[in-house]
Amino acid sequence: MQQELAMRSPFPGVDPYLEAPELWAEVHSRLIVAIADALTEHLSEKYRVAIEKRTYFSSEDESLLVGIPDVSVITRRSNETLPGRTANLATLIEPISVTLPQVEEVQERYLEVREVATGAVITAIELLSPKNKRPGEGRNAYERKRYQVLASLTHLVEIDWLRGGQSLPMRGSQPSHYRMLISRSDRRPTAQLYAFSVRQPIPSIVMPLTATDEEPVLSLQAILQTVYERGRYHLAIDYSQPPTPPLSSEDAT
Repeated sequence: MQQELAMRSPFPGVDPYLEAPELWAEVHSRLIVAIADALTEHLSEKYRVAIEKRTYFSSEDESLLVGIPDVSVITRRSNETLPGRTANLATLIEPISVTLPQVEEVQERYLEVREVATGAVITAIELLSPKNKRPGEGRNAYERKRYQVLASLTHLVEIDWLRGGQSLPMRGSQPSHYRMLISRSDRRPTAQLYAFSVRQPIPSIVMPLTATDEEPVLSLQAILQTVYERGRYHLAIDYSQPPTPPLSSEDAT
C-alpha cells in the first residue's frame, strides 16, 4: 500500500513537474496513446481513433541552441604569414567562433476520431506542446490547423496542461493554470471551456460525436494518473525543487 501511494502524484490534478522540458515530450507521447486507447474502449466500431502527426521546421533560437555545441573555427595565429606574402598587421582580421541558427524538424502528434464508413474526421483532439504557446513556427502551424478545424464540420477538443507560454485566443476566458476547450461544430462560435488550477482535479469531459450517437465521458484524471505510474515519474522528479515554471508562493505552500 505504501509503495502504491509513493507512485502516485502528490497533486490532485495536473502535476506541474511534468511540464519540465526534459519530461514533457515523453509525457505528451504517452498521453496521446493513453487517451486514444481509453477513448477506443468507449466507442462503437462505427469509429476509430487515429494518431496523426503535424510536421514543420523551426529555427527558434531558444530551443535550437540547447545542447548544440559552438562551431570551432581554427585559424592561423596573427604572427604567421603565408609563403611569399607580407602580412599587413594593420588590416589583419581574425575570425571569431559563432553559432548559426539550425533548422529543426518538429513532429507533433494529435488524435482524430474518424467515421469508418466515410473516413470523415468527426473530432480532432489536440494536446498542446510548449511550441504551440510561444511565438514562432510551432504556434503558427498550430493556429493554422486550429482555424481550419474551426471553419469545418469537425469538433475540436483542445487540452492545455501547460502553465507556461501564451494561451490560444478566445474571448470570455478567465485566468487559470490549465484549460480544456470543447468546440462543437454545430454551436460555434460558442464553446465550452474548463478552466482549473493546480489545486483542483482534472474535470472529466464528454467527447463530442455525431448527433445520433451516445457520447462517451472521458476521465482524463485517471488517464494521467496511469501515465504517471507507468512512466514511473516519481523516480524522475525531485519534488524538493521548484517546478518549471515556478508556482506562486501560495500554490507552492
